[in-house]
Amino acid sequence: MSPCVIRNARVIDPESDRDEQTDILVEDGHIAAIGHGFHTYENDIDATGLIAAPGLVDMRVITGEPGTENCESIASAAKAAAAGGVTTIVIMPDTNPVIDDMSLVNYVQRKGEDTDIKIQVAGALTKGLDGRTLTEIGLMSQEGAVMFSSGATPITNALTMRRILSYSAGFNALVANRAKDPALTHETCVHESDFSARLGLTGAPSIAERIMVERDVALAELTGGRLLIDMISSQEALAVVRRAKMRDVDIACSVSINHLCLNENDIGDYRTFAKLDPPLRDETDRLALLQGVGDGTIDVIVSAHDPRPAGEKRLPFEEASPGAVGLELLLAAGLSQVADNALDLMTYLRAVTLNPADLLDLPQGRLSEGAPADIVLFDPDKPWVVDSDALVSQSNNTPFDDSRLTGKAVVTICDGRVVAHYR
Repeated sequence: MSPCVIRNARVIDPESDRDEQTDILVEDGHIAAIGHGFHTYENDIDATGLIAAPGLVDMRVITGEPGTENCESIASAAKAAAAGGVTTIVIMPDTNPVIDDMSLVNYVQRKGEDTDIKIQVAGALTKGLDGRTLTEIGLMSQEGAVMFSSGATPITNALTMRRILSYSAGFNALVANRAKDPALTHETCVHESDFSARLGLTGAPSIAERIMVERDVALAELTGGRLLIDMISSQEALAVVRRAKMRDVDIACSVSINHLCLNENDIGDYRTFAKLDPPLRDETDRLALLQGVGDGTIDVIVSAHDPRPAGEKRLPFEEASPGAVGLELLLAAGLSQVADNALDLMTYLRAVTLNPADLLDLPQGRLSEGAPADIVLFDPDKPWVVDSDALVSQSNNTPFDDSRLTGKAVVTICDGRVVAHYR
């Protein structure tokens, strides 16, 4: 692999808090040095006017493969990721069959080797995601699974969750569980509020998140297991997380980019592309979540990439499937919040690069000598309009369709190779 220099970039590294105009020397797929005075090479990249940051690490990506490749294959998800400046994705176990044993972890890893980015795997916590029968977390960890998840359906039985956290603690495995009580969210489709009542739609109360978070925090405290509270969406759940972190409980928390940018009003006239799980909530919740990212209560921002074919979205609101694609919009939507002064740039980048990489014990997510050359060059000021039909993903279900965003990936580099270029 030929050396190259990324020249004249504004280099931002969340690990060292570096923010300066400088050059990056890339050799053999790694960052060899950062500074000035490097030789000129044939493949050098002029990054004048661009920011160089670590390639994004997206901890929550659903694909259709194995099982429903018509929604999204691993290959198409990788292309969508590269287009959006994402160089590492973690594929959730919600597939058909469920990723619940070593052979399926290995299958996804082998498929990932044929893509231009890094594919990681989240193993299922229970067999078939049945919520009862524990999987071989230890064996899947040895095979390379970087975390373990309940998928879209949380572990409801407290004894089962206690056993999972106790078992996983022996392997220092990261356990993710959705923050919702199914008894309170069954057959709901929006946030419970005056707005949903006016629409005539059955809503899920925010308290359903708080109840599950309270339980899981207590079990993590009891067992010493590593817990990721998966995609909170309410200020009530955020308050529980904040109190737990003040007690030094070993927990982390994620939020989707959708819930930082949108609220329940974006449903508008029954827009099914804005039907999500968890549902979009009140504006006060959105503002609280932004504050949670800003003060470090929320560790990670994810795309919550969940491709759905048109046939599952072009239905009456209550019947439509929840979910939205997000790999191509995670960076741009976040940069738009930065442009609106709702998020600090360094804080945002830390939540989509360094923090997820550290949680997953991965070497990427930083720009330092010896680190993998996973780099995104982006224009923070580029205005553009989202056209869902132009997205690389096999599905185009996004609530950001026709939205005006500020900031866009220009060059994506993974292991020193340019995998997407839009300049």
